[in-house]
Amino acid sequence: MRKLAALILLCLPLRLLAAELGYPLDHSPNDPRDLVSLQSGARTFVNYCMGCHGAQYMRYNRLTELGLSEAEIRDNLMFTASKVGETMKTVMPPKEAKTWFGVAPPDLSVVARSRGADWLYTYLRTFYRDPKTPSGWNNAVFPNVSMPHALWGLQGERALAVETAKEPGEHEREQYKWTQLTQGSETQVQYDATARDLVNFLVYIGEPAASSRRAIGIVVLFVLGVLFIFAYLLKHEFWKDVK
Repeated sequence: MRKLAALILLCLPLRLLAAELGYPLDHSPNDPRDLVSLQSGARTFVNYCMGCHGAQYMRYNRLTELGLSEAEIRDNLMFTASKVGETMKTVMPPKEAKTWFGVAPPDLSVVARSRGADWLYTYLRTFYRDPKTPSGWNNAVFPNVSMPHALWGLQGERALAVETAKEPGEHEREQYKWTQLTQGSETQVQYDATARDLVNFLVYIGEPAASSRRAIGIVVLFVLGVLFIFAYLLKHEFWKDVK
């Protein structure tokens, strides 16, 4: 009985977490090695996100790691700064933003590390029209979010209906049904690719050195493995006469 009680207590946090998640998260197909995707995500970020959100821990000149020249960065991505060495800050004043949205839009430098790529990917694809909210928009992953749908011109307008279904021997489950109200400038497949690229870029700025860090880590582990072999042989040589 004690073992059973302990097992139940261990499972409770998992059940509570599953209940808290609500809308099921989709897997984000982002790839940090896809430079074309990262460049597309950077373009979407500066055109649709930086009006409200910034990335104050990321400098423009680091985008050269994505295969862009400083001239390309200056001509196509710098709308709120004059030097490529500056950080990607938004021009929206925090006080006015809090008045307009009820809360100042957060900086997105490390949002991918705090929320996760799957959460962001699903969030960007689950906005829907809701006349009850001040902005006229709502989100299935983040209910009653203050942020309007910045990418609605690409995705179009959608409606969401939530139904409760219960099958024999199972708990009640919510089923989500989407309806396309107006068509955006992109198809669903194209918009999913746009969301993927944007998430890919947000993951990148959360830790720009992630790829090189992993590569260095592999080399370090290999060197330690070789050193372990020599250390073991040396130890064996020193102790071979000890009984």
